[in-house]
Amino acid sequence: MEAAQRQEVSHRKVFYIPGYDPIHPRRYRELYRKEGAAQAAISGYDLDLRPRQGSGPYGWAVSSRQEGAEVEVEAEVQVLVWSDIVRGSMSGTIPATYLQLLLTAWEYIATGALRRLMRLRKGPVIAALYPVGMLLAQLVLAVLLGWAAFGIASLASPWIGIAAPIIGAALWAVVVGLVLRWFKARDGKLFAYYLMHDYAYSARHKGANPPELETRMAQFAAIIAEALASDADEVLVVGHSSGAHLGVSILADLIRSGRVPATGPKLSFLSLGQVVPMVSFLRGAWRLRADLAYLSARDELTWVDVTAPGDGCAFALCDPVTVSGVAPEDKRWPLVFSAQFTKSLSPARWKQLRWRFFRLHFQYLCAFDAPLDYDYFRITAGPLTLGTRYSERPPSGSRIDVPVSKFTSVAP
Repeated sequence: MEAAQRQEVSHRKVFYIPGYDPIHPRRYRELYRKEGAAQAAISGYDLDLRPRQGSGPYGWAVSSRQEGAEVEVEAEVQVLVWSDIVRGSMSGTIPATYLQLLLTAWEYIATGALRRLMRLRKGPVIAALYPVGMLLAQLVLAVLLGWAAFGIASLASPWIGIAAPIIGAALWAVVVGLVLRWFKARDGKLFAYYLMHDYAYSARHKGANPPELETRMAQFAAIIAEALASDADEVLVVGHSSGAHLGVSILADLIRSGRVPATGPKLSFLSLGQVVPMVSFLRGAWRLRADLAYLSARDELTWVDVTAPGDGCAFALCDPVTVSGVAPEDKRWPLVFSAQFTKSLSPARWKQLRWRFFRLHFQYLCAFDAPLDYDYFRITAGPLTLGTRYSERPPSGSRIDVPVSKFTSVAP
């Protein structure tokens, strides 16, 4: 096929939906700038960033010439921000976080969801248990140090008399509080509080979206619908981590409401490092399960799901529709395959990143030393639509595509 015949896209609109992330979206611009330049140098193509013109969500513009395209591809990347909702959901107090721990653990354990999730991938389940174990360990250490302070006060009872128990109890409370606050202040490295808030956000509503999130998702749908009415060649929605299940519901709503024109831009959905089962396996996630079933059978879009077994925070190679128990007979999507971290990263780079779990969870947005058939910057700034790029790509043979979830209802 000649290069001129291969170019389908000269103008693309990309909408990136982050996961549960309280940080300003400029971090994604800087990540794209840095990693895009690295990938362009490795793969031998041009990729330039500049400020995006016009109103709308935070974003940037990309120009790229690659894969033999005759003309540059112009891409507008916009981040669909819900970080303010994330920040609002994060409890500011230590006792409230421990209460979240109890309620979240109860929801996953008592309903059997945790046991079934363990039948998929151990990595993300361990990641889910990590904040529980870490927070309990912090509490135990704080209590033990508090008892040590109480014991010291007891030893001083001959000098301080009957006030020793009162002073000891006060010291115990002060030490426990100081130790827990010390750990919380260092959560930027431990991630225990952050991950606890993340899992608690879905568990609190038993898998349903809270009202403020539903409102924001409707706003996102309107923004994407406007792009679908433009002269772009492709509208690409990228859902990363928790953003993947938001993308599923947003796109299902768009198609149901007739806002995907038959003659408009190609609609593509790329889910990366998805954790859909953490939500769809909950008893109240009927909305998400209905959207998964609906979207999986639609011909208005192309849906590609990319994960990697090396990403311990994702449900790697788990078909999110089938494992949720809602796959219809006419299921078409998603195409599930691996980014193959161990093959597409050099041995030295893999050794460097192997135990950096949170960094690996963002590797889908980064450069690869020897990219195989997954390259984020070719997908977002290259001349082919997502559907054409992977039209002959078979799903990974090691994918998990059997029903596992106990809860499969699609209506309340």
